[in-house]
Amino acid sequence: MVAVAGPLEQFEIKPIAEMQVAGIDVSFTNSSLWMVIVVTALTFFLVGGTRKNALVPGRWQAMVEMAYEFIANMVKENVGREGKQYFPFIFTLFMFILGSNLAGMIPYSFTTTSHIIVTFALAAVVFVGVTLIGFAKHGIGFLKLFAPSGVPAPLYILIVPIEVMSYFTRPISLSVRLFANMLAGHIMMKVFAGFIISLGAIGFAGQAAAVLPFAFNIFLTGLEILVAFLQAYVFAILSCIYLHDAMHPAH
Repeated sequence: MVAVAGPLEQFEIKPIAEMQVAGIDVSFTNSSLWMVIVVTALTFFLVGGTRKNALVPGRWQAMVEMAYEFIANMVKENVGREGKQYFPFIFTLFMFILGSNLAGMIPYSFTTTSHIIVTFALAAVVFVGVTLIGFAKHGIGFLKLFAPSGVPAPLYILIVPIEVMSYFTRPISLSVRLFANMLAGHIMMKVFAGFIISLGAIGFAGQAAAVLPFAFNIFLTGLEILVAFLQAYVFAILSCIYLHDAMHPAH
């Protein structure tokens, strides 16, 4: 029988260079390595695609411009024209999440967005940034976000606590959605891959029986690539919506 690694082993964080600062573990891990790889690859993709800046774009430049226009339209539609100043942040957020999700599809790689600590850190940056923007722009008037207009006064006793709770759970829901989708998808693909390998080791009969699960695993791989794009989009568009709420709290 062929030994197959468990479906959760792919998420194990392993130190590459162990380091400690003031008793705090700051080791460079496989997770850190893949973050660096993703950022380097994205930098190469974006800088290389815009280096020539041709009037008639080639395929590479067209792909970069397509990504730029996609996020620019997202920010414009969901935040408004005044949200243009936050385009670099949303664009960086979207590209990093998308790059990390797609990098995880490479065999023997590491999916950084399958770890809640990574996704929560991204969500926390959005949450803190949006809150600071709200108070900087409106001062104490930002608190109108928790008291929607047009609601009968007696209902504020119920509405305000619900709105406050909803607001403070945003980083949790934002991070768990991304983490859970990437974790579940990769576990499912790994389970089917292990099943296929085990069947193939039996002999001809097992190899014949493995055809159907193999085809299904190809389908799962395509679906997971689609989920990689979808989850990056959902994270980015929710960040835009939160920005809109911070800039227009009375709505």
